[in-house]
Amino acid sequence: MNVSELARRLKVTSNELLEKLPGMGFDIGRRAIKVDDRLAMKITEAWKNRERQLREQAKLTEIRAVAEVDADGKPIGGDISIPQVITVRDFSARMNLPINKVLTTLMKSGVLASMNERIDFDTASIIGQDLGFNVLLEAGETESASDVTGQEKLKGILAEESLTKATRPPVIVVMGHVDHGKTKILDAIRKTDVVATESGGITQHIGAYQVHKNGRLITFIDTPGHEAFTAMRSRGARVADIAILVVAADDGVQPQTKEAIKIIQDAKLPFVVAINKIDKPEADLEKTKSDLSALGLLPEDWGGDVVCIPVSAKEGTGIDDLLETLLLVADLNKESIMSDPDRLAIGTTIESKVNKGEGPVATILIQAGTLHVGDNLCLGEDFCGKVRALKDYKGMEIKEALPGMPAKIIGLKLAPEVGSIVEVCKDIKNLNRDIKYKKLSQQKDFSLTSVSQVEDTSTANAKSINLIIKADVLGSLEAILESLAKKETPEVKIKIIAKGLGIITEADIAKAEATGAKIIGFKVKPQIAVATLARDKKVEIKIYEVIYHLIEDIEEEIKLLATQEKKQKMVGKLEVMKVFRKEHASMIVGGKVIEGDLVPTNTAIIVRNGEALVVGKVTRLESFRKAVEHVVEGQECGLTFEGKPVIEEKDIIEFYN
Repeated sequence: MNVSELARRLKVTSNELLEKLPGMGFDIGRRAIKVDDRLAMKITEAWKNRERQLREQAKLTEIRAVAEVDADGKPIGGDISIPQVITVRDFSARMNLPINKVLTTLMKSGVLASMNERIDFDTASIIGQDLGFNVLLEAGETESASDVTGQEKLKGILAEESLTKATRPPVIVVMGHVDHGKTKILDAIRKTDVVATESGGITQHIGAYQVHKNGRLITFIDTPGHEAFTAMRSRGARVADIAILVVAADDGVQPQTKEAIKIIQDAKLPFVVAINKIDKPEADLEKTKSDLSALGLLPEDWGGDVVCIPVSAKEGTGIDDLLETLLLVADLNKESIMSDPDRLAIGTTIESKVNKGEGPVATILIQAGTLHVGDNLCLGEDFCGKVRALKDYKGMEIKEALPGMPAKIIGLKLAPEVGSIVEVCKDIKNLNRDIKYKKLSQQKDFSLTSVSQVEDTSTANAKSINLIIKADVLGSLEAILESLAKKETPEVKIKIIAKGLGIITEADIAKAEATGAKIIGFKVKPQIAVATLARDKKVEIKIYEVIYHLIEDIEEEIKLLATQEKKQKMVGKLEVMKVFRKEHASMIVGGKVIEGDLVPTNTAIIVRNGEALVVGKVTRLESFRKAVEHVVEGQECGLTFEGKPVIEEKDIIEFYN
């Protein structure tokens, strides 16, 4: 049998199979292509036993985790020390938490990482705090890492004093709940029909636009339900100067409104509230202001300091007032809205994708300096291309891009990550120029990246929805992934088998067939031959134009798979004093209740020297040779344990219900 076929049956990669076989007692060589059929049967059986043991250990860990939380349900962590850069798997092990929990927390913070990817100390510190741990830097480590160099350099450039510093256009981010009219407000501001180009009136990925008001330029960033903006914020990219919080007067404060407020406050952005849809009969300005006040945002006319502008994007009412207010807020914060136009350009990636005719392209928000056609660009130590052409937000070709201006760059060798820092390099001699020879797996932006090749043992007993996601642009992909992460439940997990940009290919079909996944295409479609192959292989492909339709369909699937939620709680402990009988799959022992009250249970864990050994059932309790249903702390009793007969005197039996 071919090694690749054996790996496919075991649902792992060939490399991983060959790596793990020596540790299981099978030394067939790292370059083996075939194995004997009899040996293949032995490997399959041993692999299944290994998976079973991992699941049992995961179950023990999951059940016992309840004893390691405080009254608020948060893990009792403590201090852990890590190096400046650490893999997610090692970070999870140091916290002694299921890796799925760490991955989910990372995704909620906008960080897309697999278990084998590396994260820096700052990211790990934030995630650790969310999980109840105080993360410390290991002795001898410094707080500088290559992946944060760009952010630190940008902060330094923006903070440095310069005689040539000049006021630049303020950058405005528009945020709010879905369908509260964010894009309609931009439409009214720019006097152009933006919404007509969007599917279902919902913004699909972030874009940047500029408008003129009173002879001054204002730059706007639009976001898809905050996900991509959250991702940029979590990477430390401070791209916006002022925020507009859009709240519909007929709908009030909604969950995404609260999320937007938290993002704005965490980023310490000055902001203006635009109360939209005041033209509707059911609009209630006072109730909306009351809802905002309840969240600590007291309007100016109520004696607070939050500026609330009533607007109707549909009628165009209040738009001028909104723009005037934005310019006023910009003037009040003008010290932080200045940059040097004469230095080499540096900026943050707002969007990136791969176009069929243009190759990798990116929208960069220039934050300092002036970008010119012909400039050489770099990402850290990598030369990433020469500016062959520049286009403004209207798609018109321009010769230069000044600070505060978004510009589409053509001529790149790769599509940079959203939030990454791109800068002009004067001397490119010492830069790495072999980007095109990099493995595709290192380019998260447009490669097909496998998120999890191995089943996470902490969710082995949960139902799962396996997905392969392909999208048109990186902003959409990140928005979809983070939205899906929020929809997971303890009983139904969403496993992203692979993610990437571009059309659906035959390789995607093969991976979907091997893993039982369905393929989600967002604004991308398979070619006819690929669609035919999918039908032949019975692989399901679903194509979407609107993110929220995709999320709604997954929610429905989760509801169908979900069952009644079960939680296990430890109710008591017994110390074994004597072993009376040992059989093939059961034991009769006696002991003393040292904590709580005991009842027969389907979940009993045997603990020796603090280490969980096996899980089983206690089917019978006896006191004075009579069956009882209840034994209290301090009493002695006998019990029948069904499970592996490993109990010894002095062991502890933990009872859960």
